[in-house]
Amino acid sequence: MSDFQESVNKLKEIIEKYDNIVFFGGAGVSTESGIPDFRSVDGLYHQQYDYPPETILSHTFYRRNPKEFYRFYRNKMLFLDAKPNAAHFKLAELEAQGKVRAIITQNIDGLHQAAGSKVVLELHGSVLRNYCEKCGAFHDVQHILNSTDVPKCEKCNGPVKPDVVLYEEGLNDKTLNTAVHYIHNADVLIIGGTSLAVYPAAGLIDYFKGDKLVVINKSATPRDKYADLLIQAPIGEVFGSL
Repeated sequence: MSDFQESVNKLKEIIEKYDNIVFFGGAGVSTESGIPDFRSVDGLYHQQYDYPPETILSHTFYRRNPKEFYRFYRNKMLFLDAKPNAAHFKLAELEAQGKVRAIITQNIDGLHQAAGSKVVLELHGSVLRNYCEKCGAFHDVQHILNSTDVPKCEKCNGPVKPDVVLYEEGLNDKTLNTAVHYIHNADVLIIGGTSLAVYPAAGLIDYFKGDKLVVINKSATPRDKYADLLIQAPIGEVFGSL
Protein backbone atom coordinates (compact mmCIF):
# COMPACT_ATOMS: atom_id res chain seq x y z
CA MET A 1 0.00 0.00 0.00
CA SER A 2 1.32 3.46 -0.86
CA ASP A 3 2.03 6.07 1.84
CA PHE A 4 -0.75 8.20 0.36
CA GLN A 5 -3.32 5.40 0.61
CA GLU A 6 -2.19 4.63 4.13
CA SER A 7 -2.69 8.27 5.13
CA VAL A 8 -6.15 8.34 3.51
CA ASN A 9 -7.08 5.19 5.44
CA LYS A 10 -5.96 6.82 8.70
CA LEU A 11 -8.09 9.87 7.86
CA LYS A 12 -11.06 7.56 7.17
CA GLU A 13 -10.62 5.95 10.59
CA ILE A 14 -10.58 9.33 12.32
CA ILE A 15 -13.71 10.47 10.46
CA GLU A 16 -15.50 7.22 11.28
CA LYS A 17 -14.62 7.46 14.97
CA TYR A 18 -15.55 11.12 15.60
CA ASP A 19 -18.62 13.21 14.97
CA ASN A 20 -17.44 16.60 16.20
CA ILE A 21 -15.08 17.59 13.39
CA VAL A 22 -14.28 21.16 12.37
CA PHE A 23 -12.61 22.00 9.05
CA PHE A 24 -10.35 25.03 8.71
CA GLY A 25 -9.46 25.78 5.08
CA GLY A 26 -7.61 28.20 2.86
CA ALA A 27 -6.79 28.99 -0.75
CA GLY A 28 -5.64 25.44 -1.55
CA VAL A 29 -9.25 24.26 -1.26
CA SER A 30 -10.20 26.57 -4.14
CA THR A 31 -7.15 26.21 -6.40
CA GLU A 32 -8.42 22.83 -7.58
CA SER A 33 -11.56 24.64 -8.74
CA GLY A 34 -9.37 26.89 -10.89
CA ILE A 35 -9.18 29.88 -8.53
CA PRO A 36 -5.55 31.03 -8.27
CA ASP A 37 -3.84 31.21 -4.90
CA PHE A 38 -2.38 34.60 -4.11
CA ARG A 39 0.68 33.24 -2.40
CA SER A 40 1.62 30.28 -4.54
CA VAL A 41 4.42 30.53 -7.07
CA ASP A 42 2.00 31.13 -9.94
CA GLY A 43 -0.46 33.04 -7.78
CA LEU A 44 -1.58 36.60 -8.32
CA TYR A 45 1.34 38.00 -6.33
CA HIS A 46 3.77 36.92 -9.02
CA GLN A 47 2.02 38.69 -11.86
CA GLN A 48 2.75 42.25 -12.83
CA TYR A 49 0.51 45.25 -12.14
CA ASP A 50 1.06 48.95 -11.56
CA TYR A 51 0.86 48.16 -7.85
CA PRO A 52 1.35 44.93 -5.94
CA PRO A 53 -1.97 43.15 -5.30
CA GLU A 54 -1.67 43.55 -1.54
CA THR A 55 -1.54 47.32 -2.06
CA ILE A 56 -4.56 47.33 -4.37
CA LEU A 57 -6.55 45.13 -1.99
CA SER A 58 -5.96 47.42 0.99
CA HIS A 59 -8.49 49.69 2.64
CA THR A 60 -6.30 52.74 1.98
CA PHE A 61 -6.06 52.02 -1.75
CA TYR A 62 -9.80 51.30 -1.98
CA ARG A 63 -10.50 54.74 -0.49
CA ARG A 64 -7.89 56.63 -2.51
CA ASN A 65 -8.19 54.94 -5.87
CA PRO A 66 -11.53 53.10 -6.09
CA LYS A 67 -11.57 53.02 -9.92
CA GLU A 68 -8.26 51.14 -10.08
CA PHE A 69 -9.37 48.91 -7.18
CA TYR A 70 -12.47 47.85 -9.10
CA ARG A 71 -10.58 47.36 -12.36
CA PHE A 72 -8.30 44.88 -10.58
CA TYR A 73 -11.15 43.38 -8.54
CA ARG A 74 -13.32 42.60 -11.60
CA ASN A 75 -10.38 41.16 -13.54
CA LYS A 76 -8.64 39.16 -10.84
CA MET A 77 -10.98 38.45 -7.92
CA LEU A 78 -14.20 37.22 -9.51
CA PHE A 79 -14.16 33.60 -10.69
CA LEU A 80 -17.87 33.07 -11.14
CA ASP A 81 -17.54 30.04 -13.41
CA ALA A 82 -15.62 28.08 -10.75
CA LYS A 83 -17.36 24.92 -9.53
CA PRO A 84 -16.93 23.09 -6.21
CA ASN A 85 -14.41 20.24 -6.24
CA ALA A 86 -14.16 16.89 -4.43
CA ALA A 87 -13.09 18.55 -1.16
CA HIS A 88 -16.12 20.88 -1.09
CA PHE A 89 -18.54 18.06 -1.89
CA LYS A 90 -17.06 15.61 0.62
CA LEU A 91 -17.18 18.20 3.42
CA ALA A 92 -20.85 18.94 2.62
CA GLU A 93 -21.56 15.20 2.69
CA LEU A 94 -19.80 14.80 6.05
CA GLU A 95 -21.80 17.72 7.45
CA ALA A 96 -25.04 16.10 6.27
CA GLN A 97 -23.94 12.89 8.06
CA GLY A 98 -23.49 14.84 11.31
CA LYS A 99 -19.69 14.46 11.27
CA VAL A 100 -18.51 17.95 10.34
CA ARG A 101 -19.96 20.64 12.62
CA ALA A 102 -18.55 23.71 10.87
CA ILE A 103 -16.36 24.87 8.03
CA ILE A 104 -14.16 27.87 8.75
CA THR A 105 -12.75 29.28 5.53
CA GLN A 106 -10.38 32.05 4.49
CA ASN A 107 -11.82 31.87 0.96
CA ILE A 108 -14.26 34.40 -0.44
CA ASP A 109 -15.72 32.40 -3.34
CA GLY A 110 -18.83 30.79 -1.79
CA LEU A 111 -17.93 27.33 -3.13
CA HIS A 112 -18.56 25.54 0.17
CA GLN A 113 -22.17 26.75 0.13
CA ALA A 114 -22.45 25.91 -3.58
CA ALA A 115 -21.50 22.32 -2.67
CA GLY A 116 -24.25 22.20 -0.04
CA SER A 117 -22.50 23.05 3.24
CA LYS A 118 -24.72 24.91 5.71
CA VAL A 119 -22.48 26.00 8.59
CA VAL A 120 -19.78 28.01 6.82
CA LEU A 121 -17.89 30.78 8.61
CA GLU A 122 -16.26 33.08 6.06
CA LEU A 123 -13.43 34.82 7.90
CA HIS A 124 -12.64 37.11 4.97
CA GLY A 125 -16.18 37.66 3.67
CA SER A 126 -17.56 36.80 0.24
CA VAL A 127 -17.47 38.28 -3.26
CA LEU A 128 -21.11 37.19 -3.60
CA ARG A 129 -22.26 39.83 -1.08
CA ASN A 130 -21.96 43.55 -1.73
CA TYR A 131 -23.47 46.46 0.20
CA CYS A 132 -24.08 50.14 -0.44
CA GLU A 133 -21.86 52.16 1.88
CA LYS A 134 -24.55 54.83 2.15
CA CYS A 135 -27.88 53.03 2.63
CA GLY A 136 -26.73 49.43 3.23
CA ALA A 137 -28.75 47.93 0.35
CA PHE A 138 -27.59 44.48 -0.78
CA HIS A 139 -26.29 43.98 -4.33
CA ASP A 140 -25.33 40.68 -5.95
CA VAL A 141 -22.03 39.97 -7.66
CA GLN A 142 -23.49 40.52 -11.14
CA HIS A 143 -24.15 44.14 -10.17
CA ILE A 144 -20.40 44.58 -9.57
CA LEU A 145 -19.44 42.66 -12.70
CA ASN A 146 -21.78 44.59 -14.99
CA SER A 147 -20.95 48.06 -13.65
CA THR A 148 -18.12 50.31 -14.79
CA ASP A 149 -15.70 52.24 -12.59
CA VAL A 150 -17.16 52.42 -9.06
CA PRO A 151 -20.43 50.45 -8.78
CA LYS A 152 -23.32 52.60 -7.62
CA CYS A 153 -26.37 51.69 -5.56
CA GLU A 154 -29.61 51.44 -7.54
CA LYS A 155 -31.54 52.92 -4.61
CA CYS A 156 -29.45 55.89 -3.45
CA ASN A 157 -26.51 56.07 -5.89
CA GLY A 158 -24.02 55.51 -3.06
CA PRO A 159 -20.82 53.48 -3.66
CA VAL A 160 -21.20 49.70 -3.39
CA LYS A 161 -18.45 47.80 -1.56
CA PRO A 162 -17.82 44.04 -1.61
CA ASP A 163 -18.34 42.26 1.72
CA VAL A 164 -14.69 41.22 1.62
CA VAL A 165 -12.13 41.95 4.32
CA LEU A 166 -9.41 44.10 2.76
CA TYR A 167 -5.87 44.48 4.12
CA GLU A 168 -5.90 46.92 7.10
CA GLU A 169 -9.51 45.97 7.89
CA GLY A 170 -10.51 43.91 10.93
CA LEU A 171 -12.32 40.59 10.76
CA ASN A 172 -15.97 40.41 11.76
CA ASP A 173 -16.15 39.91 15.55
CA LYS A 174 -19.20 37.67 15.47
CA THR A 175 -17.65 35.39 12.81
CA LEU A 176 -14.37 35.26 14.76
CA ASN A 177 -16.06 34.42 18.06
CA THR A 178 -18.19 31.71 16.46
CA ALA A 179 -15.09 30.23 14.79
CA VAL A 180 -13.25 30.20 18.13
CA HIS A 181 -16.25 28.46 19.75
CA TYR A 182 -16.31 25.68 17.14
CA ILE A 183 -12.53 25.16 17.16
CA HIS A 184 -12.30 25.18 20.95
CA ASN A 185 -15.05 22.56 21.30
CA ALA A 186 -14.01 20.31 18.40
CA ASP A 187 -12.73 16.77 18.95
CA VAL A 188 -11.00 16.81 15.55
CA LEU A 189 -9.62 19.79 13.65
CA ILE A 190 -8.77 19.26 9.99
CA ILE A 191 -6.61 22.03 8.55
CA GLY A 192 -6.64 21.92 4.76
CA GLY A 193 -5.25 23.88 1.83
CA THR A 194 -3.64 26.64 3.86
CA SER A 195 -0.04 27.49 4.69
CA LEU A 196 -1.33 29.22 7.87
CA ALA A 197 0.50 32.42 6.94
CA VAL A 198 -2.38 34.89 7.21
CA TYR A 199 -3.16 36.37 10.60
CA PRO A 200 -5.36 36.75 12.57
CA ALA A 201 -7.08 33.81 10.83
CA ALA A 202 -4.16 31.39 11.35
CA GLY A 203 -4.06 32.23 15.07
CA LEU A 204 -7.48 30.63 15.56
CA ILE A 205 -5.78 27.21 15.50
CA ASP A 206 -4.38 27.99 18.97
CA TYR A 207 -7.86 27.49 20.44
CA PHE A 208 -7.97 23.81 19.50
CA LYS A 209 -7.79 21.53 22.54
CA GLY A 210 -9.28 18.33 21.05
CA ASP A 211 -8.02 14.81 20.34
CA LYS A 212 -6.81 14.81 16.73
CA LEU A 213 -5.16 17.49 14.61
CA VAL A 214 -5.04 16.66 10.90
CA VAL A 215 -3.05 18.82 8.45
CA ILE A 216 -3.57 18.39 4.70
CA ASN A 217 -1.52 20.76 2.54
CA LYS A 218 0.85 20.45 -0.41
CA SER A 219 3.60 22.48 1.28
CA ALA A 220 4.85 22.67 4.86
CA THR A 221 2.94 24.61 7.53
CA PRO A 222 3.97 25.82 11.02
CA ARG A 223 1.60 23.21 12.53
CA ASP A 224 3.01 20.11 10.80
CA LYS A 225 5.03 19.06 13.85
CA TYR A 226 1.89 19.09 16.04
CA ALA A 227 -0.26 17.07 13.63
CA ASP A 228 -1.50 13.60 14.58
CA LEU A 229 -1.89 13.02 10.85
CA LEU A 230 0.02 14.98 8.20
CA ILE A 231 -0.82 14.53 4.52
CA GLN A 232 1.25 16.55 2.04
CA ALA A 233 -0.99 16.28 -1.01
CA PRO A 234 -3.68 18.31 -2.82
CA ILE A 235 -6.79 18.39 -0.66
CA GLY A 236 -9.21 17.55 -3.49
CA GLU A 237 -7.21 14.41 -4.19
CA VAL A 238 -7.27 13.43 -0.50
CA PHE A 239 -11.01 13.98 -0.03
CA GLY A 240 -11.76 12.45 -3.42
CA SER A 241 -10.04 9.25 -2.22
CA LEU A 242 -12.11 8.90 0.95
